[in-house]
Amino acid sequence: MPRWSLLLALLATSAAMAQSATPRVNVDLLVSTAWLTDHLKDPNLVLLHVADTFADYKRGHIPGARFLATGKFIDNTGTLGAELPPLDALAKAFSDLGLTEKSRVVIYSTAWMPNAARAFYTLDYLGQGDRAALLDGGIEQWIAEDRPVTGAVPTFVPTAFSPKTRPEVRASLDEVRKAVEAPTGTTTCQVVDSRPARRYQAGHLGGANNVYWQETLVSDEHPTFLPPEKLKALLASRGLVPGKKVLTYCEVGLQASHGYFLFKYLGYDAAMYDGSFQEWSTGKLPVVTADKK
Repeated sequence: MPRWSLLLALLATSAAMAQSATPRVNVDLLVSTAWLTDHLKDPNLVLLHVADTFADYKRGHIPGARFLATGKFIDNTGTLGAELPPLDALAKAFSDLGLTEKSRVVIYSTAWMPNAARAFYTLDYLGQGDRAALLDGGIEQWIAEDRPVTGAVPTFVPTAFSPKTRPEVRASLDEVRKAVEAPTGTTTCQVVDSRPARRYQAGHLGGANNVYWQETLVSDEHPTFLPPEKLKALLASRGLVPGKKVLTYCEVGLQASHGYFLFKYLGYDAAMYDGSFQEWSTGKLPVVTADKK
């Protein structure tokens, strides 16, 4: 092969490797208030308002939004808090909301944004993640822009939603433990603690990097996500690199759901450790304190 042809081939290979090492932002996972306004009447749109109680929902929601109670997709009845409910219960919950494989689902929550991310995570676990998105800024941004809210309850027809589970997005204790115990530089996973810095410093999993979920937002008043380039810079500043799977955790798996969404949005391979610090500490597994990893 001529020298110039070999050089071109090497350059092309290097470019392809660099491109594959740079995750592509999944722009469809996050929709703006303007986008939602333009698509509110789309026939396949299913807008979900996540709240603890129906009263929260009735106080004001985006027109057409359907009420999804946190208790329908977060199970607090077992020894561990905030676990995924049984598959049949999840299937019924989303069937009752009228979901189908063609549904374009947009999610937001009241009071606490990680609840919306937890709903997204649940749908991704059920195989609907590529048809789901979060509303950027949630109802806070919607209201800040003087967009309409209502107390009217929409009518819709229940369906027979059939989950196609993706167990690989639910990290087990064993998977996380292997990542933590692997010798430095040998693991193919990165562990991320989504809790505030004070909780991270008080005790975290060995080797975990800390990215508090609120750091990814513009402000409390305008809780939209930072632009992708700023998010990538934030992750780089915490020692996170593309090309390795990310395992997120928090106290019980709620803040970690926001972290999970963040990495999915930025194109990373990710899983969420549902048992999180609660399960880890219950098993009396070792933790690291202060700023040490």
